[in-house]
Amino acid sequence: MAVLQPFPSSPACELELIPFERRQRLISILKEQPGLRVPEVAELLGVSEGTIRNDLNSLAGSGQVTRVRGGGVVLNEWQSRSPIFATRLMVHRSAKQAIARQAASLVQDNDSIILDSSTSSYYLAVNLKEFRDLTVITNGIESARELAKNSSNTVILLGGVLRVDGTAINVPLTEHILTEYHIKTAFLSCSGFTLESGATEVDIYEAQIKRKFIASSGSIVALIDSSKFGRADLTSFACLEQITRLFTDTELAPAWVKKIKQAGISFSLCSEKMETA
Repeated sequence: MAVLQPFPSSPACELELIPFERRQRLISILKEQPGLRVPEVAELLGVSEGTIRNDLNSLAGSGQVTRVRGGGVVLNEWQSRSPIFATRLMVHRSAKQAIARQAASLVQDNDSIILDSSTSSYYLAVNLKEFRDLTVITNGIESARELAKNSSNTVILLGGVLRVDGTAINVPLTEHILTEYHIKTAFLSCSGFTLESGATEVDIYEAQIKRKFIASSGSIVALIDSSKFGRADLTSFACLEQITRLFTDTELAPAWVKKIKQAGISFSLCSEKMETA
């Protein structure tokens, strides 16, 4: 993902662009980095947070963006996507993006992979733009759309019952297709993770799909931001022994780092600038 450069900081910065120009720049930023919050956009443009909020409200009024908590998303990019998903993208966004960037290093051209419907997997999909000839199986509609932009990829979206928020298939009716493929790597997230329960989910249907993903894959890569450690949700779908590699972020508590080391799990701590294995 391209890194946008902030405008030069100066007291007169807000006057350097007329409102129309600034709002067009704002739209470009939201297209390039969906999920940015108001303070981050304000810093990039060198204006006040109040100015950005006013701009977002104006753009929302003209139908160009939709307002979500903490920011906005561009409608011509997101009009068929769920506002719920857009809001989820903002939760622990920096951690998920750092994890996704590092996890992308495990992928090569021509690979066969599985992505679940999590926002962490969506950020991984964004980081796979330059890869070619991937075969991807997913129940995540947004990840499927992102990867299908590259015409060299084969993207297989599981058919079935659409989740109420419109972002995923959570009761697949074509799950037998998973038995026909030998997938190299499955990239999966979770809603909770403990050493005793492993990776857990609040949604039992999502957990069932992930168990089938695991059964069809040669290796399992867990994408788990630090906020999920220590929480055991409704049902487990992966025990520690099934996880080949775990990616998390550098905000993980030292006590948890020690526990993971003692458990013998291969893991990486990821930040925006570096990865620590």
